[in-house]
This record gives sequence, structure tokens and C-alpha cells, in this order.
Amino acid sequence: MLGWVSIGLTLVLVAVSLGAYAYYRRLESEIPREDINVGPSRPPETGALNVLLVGSDSREGDNKQYGAKSQGLGERTDTIMLLHISPNRDKATMISFPRDSMVVIPECPSRTGAVLPGGLRQINSAFNDGGINCTIKTLESLTNIKINHFVKVDFTGFKGIVDAIGGIEICLPKPVNDPRSKLVLGAGKHVVNGEQALGYVRTRYALGDGSDLSRIQRQQVFLTKVLDTVTSAGLLTNPVKLNAFLESAVAAVTVDSGLTLERMVEIAKSVKGLTAKELKGVTVPTEPYPQDKNRVQFSQPAAGDFFESVRNDVEVTATPTPGKAAGPKIENKQVRVQVLNGTGERGKALQVADQLAEQGFVIMGVGNAATTATTSIRYAKKDTTDGPAYADAVAARLSKEKKTPVAGKVRPVNTEPYKSPAAQTPDGPIVQLVIGADWPGVRVVSAIPDSLKDKVVDSNTNPCL
Repeated sequence: MLGWVSIGLTLVLVAVSLGAYAYYRRLESEIPREDINVGPSRPPETGALNVLLVGSDSREGDNKQYGAKSQGLGERTDTIMLLHISPNRDKATMISFPRDSMVVIPECPSRTGAVLPGGLRQINSAFNDGGINCTIKTLESLTNIKINHFVKVDFTGFKGIVDAIGGIEICLPKPVNDPRSKLVLGAGKHVVNGEQALGYVRTRYALGDGSDLSRIQRQQVFLTKVLDTVTSAGLLTNPVKLNAFLESAVAAVTVDSGLTLERMVEIAKSVKGLTAKELKGVTVPTEPYPQDKNRVQFSQPAAGDFFESVRNDVEVTATPTPGKAAGPKIENKQVRVQVLNGTGERGKALQVADQLAEQGFVIMGVGNAATTATTSIRYAKKDTTDGPAYADAVAARLSKEKKTPVAGKVRPVNTEPYKSPAAQTPDGPIVQLVIGADWPGVRVVSAIPDSLKDKVVDSNTNPCL
């Protein structure tokens, strides 16, 4: 949420008066912050922006009205979401982690400074026992995705943000009277205030199937509505509403030390073209946890494939050749590819071939090559005219720094045919992709795999959940 809170700050900074600067600095000084300190072993940067959003269920202070008996028992993450913004800042994926998930939590310092042993526990206990840094360390170990920033919001802060916006429209499929979440509303559409909105995103048994997964869907729908409201002209052009929103936002959150207002403005400028239409919500694939029907575990290989797609949503950095004229534009469907595995990892060629086929390439065959440390894209020496352009099309779909295709193919150890989904086989040279130990992955078109597309929540999702 705070990624788009900063959109409003860009308007504040347009004014260069001393008054505006003083206002800006006051906001900066009032935001509580904590350092991210999870140790030196972290996933690599990919150019994407990953912001962890946690909803704290603390009952301390003004939150005691939601469970005075829970005071002094710490805080758990009532909501865990990872906001993934693509390197080109043209897509945003909101990844929800069910709080009932049983996962392996790594060794972490506790809130008291003692060492918490690693082990299989419920995911939201990482926050209760080890704080935000243990939560970040846990998520990075599970996903191998580097978390750049975090934003924590508690119950009272959430209400303040919704009230400052002027309320959010929700839709209920049936009347609700839930004493636990303090939500009492009739069926149909309502513009809810902060207290009602908190009840709506917290209620579990009064709506849906009573599971955390059902509640997550409502939370994702709600956040698309928040984003739509925050980025609407009505808020950003109304100084009174904008001020109330910013004042509530800084009072509502705790963020990491690196998320300064300057950094927020930088993020806001980079995502200024994003709207609620580009925000997609999806929940990590799960399945029942065998030992406890009230818990879930990540479903494999679906969860692993999903995390890989997010990791491979990275920029391709082209290295231009001085004085070289641009070649003809070659579309994926024009390119025939032979995929060879030089890693020694069983099934790697077929896996990569499937990923390239999904992006329209015509796979002519898969096989193995001699073990190699370096991935290469190759074309036949006789194809010096068209080969480089066709090979470039493959190189452009690999992650990380763009590789320069080379002339000359390698002799496969063995090959087998591949059943291509392409309607027809094109002419042109056959490009050879040799997968090495440094394999960077196939750059994904979307961070959400096709297998999860039917579970996406976006601005078109029926809000009456």
C-alpha cells in the first residue's frame, strides 16, 4: 500500500516553497523505522521491487479493543503479502502467504535477543517470535526472492488510512453479523469507514468458506479498491484530502530504514503509470497439511514454479555492439530452437523447452550436450546472414545480462523429438540453446504462471465475495 501512498508525496514536492519543504521533513521524521538485518546471505537483486506488507494483530495501545486478553502476548502477522513490481515498473503482483501455512523457519534472533532454532512452524510465528527480520529471512529462504523494503500496518493504522481516503466501496454477497470482527452490514454494496473496513478484511467465518484462503481473496479485492481510490484524481488534487491521507499514512505504518521519503518519491515516479488495472493478486499454491486439517502447506511443484516465475521477471540488459546496424525484427513464432542440456541436471532441457514453447518459439528437439559452465546461444556458421537475428530473439528471452549469440554449433550427446504446440513450422535457421551451469532462466512474460491464471484477483474480479 505505501508504494502508492508515495504518489501523493510527488505532489507535495512540486512546491518548492520553504513551507512545503518543512512539511515534507516533518512527515519524514514522524515515520517509525526499523533496520533490515537478516545476515549477508541473501537472494540476488533482479531489478524488480519487492515490498513486504504485513498486517500486525497486536492488541497493544489503541488496538486493545480487538482483544484485551491478548495484550502482552506479542504480535503475529494477521496478513502477509509481498508486492512484486516488475523491473520495467509496468506490472504489479500482490502475492499472499496464508498465515496458516506450515513452513520451515530458519534460525533467527528472537525479540529478546536469544537464538530461535530453525524448524517446522506456522509461518506467522516468525513475526511473533523473531519480529520483522525473522519474517523477511523466512520468506527469502522459502522463495529465494530478495525483499527490498517492508511496511507494517496495525489495526488502528489501517482504520485511519481508510477514513482519510473517505471510505472504500465493498460488496457483500449476504448479510453479515460477526461479533468477532465487529462487522454488521446487510447484503449488497456499501461505502465502509475504517472500522467497518477492518471488520470486512478480518472476518473469516461469516463470509466465504471460513478459511484463511477465502479471506485472502477479499483482502486482495479490497486493496485493488484502495489503489484505485488513492490514484484517482479526486484524492491527489484535493489538498485537504491529500493532507489527511498523508498524515494518516505516516501515523499508521512502520517501515524499514531504507524507505525514506526520497526513496518513496523515487518509487512513485517509477510506477506513476501503474493503475489498479495492472495490479494482480494471487495466493501461493497450498494444499492441506496432513497432520492438522486447520493448517496448509505449500503445494509442490506449483509453489516452486511460481516463485521461479517471480524471480525470472527481470530486466534484460542489452550490450550494444558499436557501429553494428540493427537487424530485422524476428518474432518468437519464426524461430526454431534445439534445446540441449549441458548442466547434468536431469530433465532440464525439456523444462526449458516447455518455457520457450509457452512464449511462442518452435522447439525442434531436446537433448544433452557435454557438460559446460557457460550457457550459449548458437547458430550455424553457414547462417551468418540471418542466424544472428534469429538467435538474438532467443537471447532476449533469457534473464539477466543479454548473451551475445555465437557462430558454430556443438555436437549433441543425444537428442529426441519434441512435440511442439506450434500450428506450423517456419522456415529459417535453427538456433541451438546450450544450457550451462550459469543458466539464468527464461525471462517470464508474467510473474504469474498460466497454471495460476484462474486464481488471479484483479480489478475485474467480482467484489461480492
